[in-house]
Amino acid sequence: MYWLRYLLKEPFQALRTSRDREFIKLLLKYGDSKRHDQKQVSFGKYTFEVPDVMSFLWQYKEIFVDEFYLFKASNPKPVILDCGANIGMSILYFKNLYPESKVIAFEAEPAISALLSANLSRNNITGVEVISKAVWKDAEGIWFGSESADSSSIYSQAEKKKIPSVRLKDYLEKEAKIDFLKIDIEGAETAVLDDCRKSLSHVENLFVEFHSYIGNTQGLADVIQIFEENGFRYFIDTNQHRSKPFVNHKYRGNDVMDLQLNIFGWRVR
Repeated sequence: MYWLRYLLKEPFQALRTSRDREFIKLLLKYGDSKRHDQKQVSFGKYTFEVPDVMSFLWQYKEIFVDEFYLFKASNPKPVILDCGANIGMSILYFKNLYPESKVIAFEAEPAISALLSANLSRNNITGVEVISKAVWKDAEGIWFGSESADSSSIYSQAEKKKIPSVRLKDYLEKEAKIDFLKIDIEGAETAVLDDCRKSLSHVENLFVEFHSYIGNTQGLADVIQIFEENGFRYFIDTNQHRSKPFVNHKYRGNDVMDLQLNIFGWRVR
């Protein structure tokens, strides 16, 4: 009966936990919402204003169902740097995991940063410092293309404008220990990590969402080298296991990107 177990595996997994079942309810409730239409959504005891419901649903699945950011801290007040905090779903997860954590959240897109601050306030989420600037390799500003939801980046095809930036290296060196560093900054991660490569020795857990943009050097080897030279063990996964990659070169539904990877790194003592 192996074939039957195989066929039923996905439906079973989709209903396995309370968060899986909550995700199914959210799909039924919001799945037909118009793309890129700002809307208020409710889940559990929380209410968030979101710029795109489909993006919100995907974030809920990754963060709360699959628990991408689950980590073990050695104390109840871990220090967490969230680079690319978006509307605050990752912060909500961290605060549920460690209510007394110190969180520094960076969000480059002004409109999204405003939603982030409003969502934290509306849901009484405290102990979070929000920095409405782009994470970069200097504090001189960066040319940035603003798009809806979570597609804004330095590689965006939208009209670019210069926005304020901060040097992540400076924030890393202010902390004696960083329990979790999340970097999801839509293509800027390669340059930022290179600038920070000598300032990661006190980071315990490192998550990087790696992006490869068509027409630009991929740079994955450089990113992995930074993980290795800083003593991290790592695991690499992707949200898109596409078939026929020798002829299918594009990331599904994306005209500018050909690869996205999730890289999970943890320090080995």
